Amino acid sequence: MRRRLFLLGIFCFIISTILYSKYSKPSADSHLTAGGVDEVDWTNVSAAHEEEDELVEAPCSLRKAARNNVLLRNRFRFSVPVLQWAGSFSKRSWEQLTERAPPYGWKGLPVGAVRAALSLLYSSRLFWRGSPDRCVRCAVVGNGGILRGSGQGRHIDGHDLVFRMNGAVIEGFEDDVGTKISFYGFTTNTMKNALRLYRRDGFTRTPQSPEINYIFIPSDLRDYVMMAAALQNQTVGSGRDKGDRPSKYFGHKPPENFRMLHPDFISYLTDSFLSSHRRTNTKFGHLYMPSTGALMLLTALHTCDQVSAYGFITRNYADFSDHYYDSRPKPLRFFANHDLRMESRLWETLHQSGLIRLYQGREAR
Repeated sequence: MRRRLFLLGIFCFIISTILYSKYSKPSADSHLTAGGVDEVDWTNVSAAHEEEDELVEAPCSLRKAARNNVLLRNRFRFSVPVLQWAGSFSKRSWEQLTERAPPYGWKGLPVGAVRAALSLLYSSRLFWRGSPDRCVRCAVVGNGGILRGSGQGRHIDGHDLVFRMNGAVIEGFEDDVGTKISFYGFTTNTMKNALRLYRRDGFTRTPQSPEINYIFIPSDLRDYVMMAAALQNQTVGSGRDKGDRPSKYFGHKPPENFRMLHPDFISYLTDSFLSSHRRTNTKFGHLYMPSTGALMLLTALHTCDQVSAYGFITRNYADFSDHYYDSRPKPLRFFANHDLRMESRLWETLHQSGLIRLYQGREAR
């Protein structure tokens, strides 16, 4: 009898220990704040959702192709969140991202401005796929002169989604570049420079049709401030763009039409795909960042199932003008803040690996 009671006691102790272990420990998705309250770490939650997405993939999944590529698979980390949204801001993310300057982090940015801007963003996803097995085909259209006379317009418009950026002139070039725009990517600086520099070439205003979604690249405080003003349909209240009206650039769009790339995503892309010797240059290293086109193309590569690139730099760039809409031929110019030659080698590698289709002109296939 005593033996049975002894064994029963051991059994009850083991069961109680298991239950205590299971239900009393804090979740792996939370951490303790300074006030002693568990706060969900939304950065990790977003990453977990991305990992869950990998379990259900379209038959044409680009992610699967990347993982099967022996030469490139170690470069890809699909768990890194592509976008910032309201859940991206937390005590932990603030502590981590203030260690790096924009566009790779939040160093030097006022906490109130970042928090206020991100609190207005609803979605953590670039687009909704619909059916899990749907094959989403994306075209990313740069502004390179290689597109002039290309006749690629109908091929571009035949994709499910079309990304454009900066001085995206459409009128007069429909046969070569198409008319469809799903996403327009930019920094506030590149957008305003495009409006100033290419006005005579036909870029008189940013694309504003109802179906367009805007992707901010957070290169500076002004991107957070401009986006916050746009989302609230207000004039910009501070900084370099004080008094500016975002509706002039975006129309009166609802919040769901706005996105902002995540600093962690830009940092990952730069380290894995776009790390240039210019980053360590003592004189100009602080200016270096990937080009707008590079960020848009790699965003598509991490969200779509098939990606075609048009108007990007190729090894025969000297045969074409800088932009397809140049009224007079202009050679491509290289500046210290980007490494376009390095980017061109990456596009060729991705094309040869079958991960993107790069338009290289009528003679090159």
